[in-house]
Amino acid sequence: MGRSMSEPGQKNDSAKPKARLIAFYLPQFHPIPENDEWWGKGFTEWTNVAKAKPLFPGHYQPHIPADLGFYDLRLPETRQAQAVLAREYGIEGFCYWHYWFGNGRRILERPFNEVLKSGEPNFPFCLGWANESWTGIWHGVPDRVLVEQTYPGRDDERKHFYSILSAFKDPRYIKIEEKPVFLIYKPYLIPDASSFINHWRSLAEKEGLKGIYFLANNSNLTWNPNDYGFDGFMHHNPITRLSLIANRRYVSAKFWFYTRKVLNAFGVPFVFPYSSYIREIPFHIDGIDKFPCIVPNWDSTPRSGAGGYVLLNSSPGLFKEHLRNSIIKISENSPEKRIIFVKSWNEWAEGNHLEPDLKFGRKYLEICRKEIFGES
Repeated sequence: MGRSMSEPGQKNDSAKPKARLIAFYLPQFHPIPENDEWWGKGFTEWTNVAKAKPLFPGHYQPHIPADLGFYDLRLPETRQAQAVLAREYGIEGFCYWHYWFGNGRRILERPFNEVLKSGEPNFPFCLGWANESWTGIWHGVPDRVLVEQTYPGRDDERKHFYSILSAFKDPRYIKIEEKPVFLIYKPYLIPDASSFINHWRSLAEKEGLKGIYFLANNSNLTWNPNDYGFDGFMHHNPITRLSLIANRRYVSAKFWFYTRKVLNAFGVPFVFPYSSYIREIPFHIDGIDKFPCIVPNWDSTPRSGAGGYVLLNSSPGLFKEHLRNSIIKISENSPEKRIIFVKSWNEWAEGNHLEPDLKFGRKYLEICRKEIFGES
């Protein structure tokens, strides 16, 4: 499939990017029967976004989308517009969240399936397996299990692999060392991660692939992806980092836990300055590729109310510092490993989105383009 100059994924000038920005992409913005049953007819992530309210003075809520509006991901025009906008501002590709609960159970698969089948948008992508049970987090009741994540065994692993083999073989798929990149959100939950990885690598080679580049999101500080055969890792979850920061600054994990309980009882979310968050040094693991993950903002109160977490006073200027520091960290990597993940392209109900809103417009996107291409 050829690319015209107007297609997403095709660069329109000769500037060489300093990093490869890959933005996480949430496929929650279209109705599905399960959400209709659990939360009411027509529920999508927009339901939480639109009803959000400020919970304390200076709390920026709700976040209202600007350029793309309250879109529906069933529309190819929406997906094309997202890709065009992302590419214009230096985003190399999307990492689509992918759900496989075991025994063939999928959810929210329609948008990516249509991207894959249609060949449009012509924009790079990879997959991230969101391997955790679905709970009532959409309405602030995380203890309610809606769909349980299971690991039935080797036959299920094989079926899972073949369900996404066509994606791995798609020319748009993002690769490192000629291997399709596959991220696992909670790798430490897999009963035998080493066996799983070896099984999939064997299947990949059998199907003519060079292998698979396994990337661990490491939010469990006692778990080492090096021990299980992962190629690289990133730290994706700001909440884990906030707990780590709190433990360093205060007394103990127990103190952190009870602080959260007290705040929640008074209807106040946990608030932490964005400026301090981005300057904290993340943990490090030797002997494995490390990729930064940056956030333009974080505010999960649209989903969780007072049980949410807020990074307060994010701004394009501070995001510029966040991104610039990450570019420096990966500058010595080989060009194909100068990857920075962005959480996220469109996690609107967690407040982390590069897509324009009414308050900031395209300012966060403009920072991406200027820093990636060295524009003044």
